[in-house]
Amino acid sequence: MSVESQNLSKPLVITQGDPAGIGSEIIVKAFRDAPDVTRGCFVVGDVATMRRAVQCVSEEGDLPIPVMRIEDAAEALRMPPRCIPVLQLPDMPAALVPFGQITREGGDAAAHCVIWAARAALREEVAALVTAPLHKEALSLAGVSFPGHTELLQAESAAFTGVGIADMPVRMMLANDALRTVLVSIHMSLRDAIDAVTFENVLQTLRITHNALSKTLGRPPRMGVAGLNPHAGEGGLFGHEELEIIAPAVAAAQVEGIFATGPFAPDTVFMRARSSVDKHGEFDVVIAMYHDQGLIPVKYLGVDSGVNVTLGLPLVRTSPDHGTAFDIAGSGIADAASLIESIQVAKRLANWNE
Repeated sequence: MSVESQNLSKPLVITQGDPAGIGSEIIVKAFRDAPDVTRGCFVVGDVATMRRAVQCVSEEGDLPIPVMRIEDAAEALRMPPRCIPVLQLPDMPAALVPFGQITREGGDAAAHCVIWAARAALREEVAALVTAPLHKEALSLAGVSFPGHTELLQAESAAFTGVGIADMPVRMMLANDALRTVLVSIHMSLRDAIDAVTFENVLQTLRITHNALSKTLGRPPRMGVAGLNPHAGEGGLFGHEELEIIAPAVAAAQVEGIFATGPFAPDTVFMRARSSVDKHGEFDVVIAMYHDQGLIPVKYLGVDSGVNVTLGLPLVRTSPDHGTAFDIAGSGIADAASLIESIQVAKRLANWNE
């Protein structure tokens, strides 16, 4: 997925994430190690938190990494390489949030950053947003009623466009160089996720994925659809969802001209879709029925280079394919590769939209 950094007419915003996690550290590393990629980007969050992150990742003899407060997003386009522009929000915690701790303050700070970035993107003041990781429990402690980035961005987009949340359907796509997968359901219990495998949800996922990837790939994507049950139900022996729900949804999508096939056995369809330096996968993307079914194979194949893309929003949003990593936060050892890849993908998608 690696692409050359391209000049944008509008800046790209990176949300700080939960200040107790590794978000600020990987942002600093991205600006330090990939100045061409981060050119035209800025951080929305807290200047003091970002300066603390600079101290965490810096070693004796390193060149200084300046953190500069900006008052307007457009200032980011005029910043020199390796300088980190930060737009300070007024609602940040008064004191630095301790690393590695789940706190209401950390969740509240992360939510404010996402909401500011979403609204800026919806007003077309920024080309795209890249979200550093937040912690879902901290978000809940802060009183946020949405379980994660995807649902929060969906709600903001729906409110901005004047429609109900149900009329702003979104899907999560996780991708790396080897595999793409899109999820029918996202953050819910497994019991609820099974109930979410309906004809309407599967067909809607196929439509959203077809529309989004057709623009990205320049052609209709080849979609392989995973079954819900072992062996895709084995003709009804292990469940009837494939026969009664998934296969009819695939057939309905085919009537609409969507290139979808399946349902296939979940334990083999991801291998069939996997690409390598030697060959292309049989499918461009796998449609997974629930969160872990789709995310485990993608993360196993390359979490360091994985990118989360939200499909169906009226804005471009990507994020790293990992969490807050509270256990190593503050140590300076976090890998910024997935964030750098997320910025590159966001720039590519934003340039397509311009």
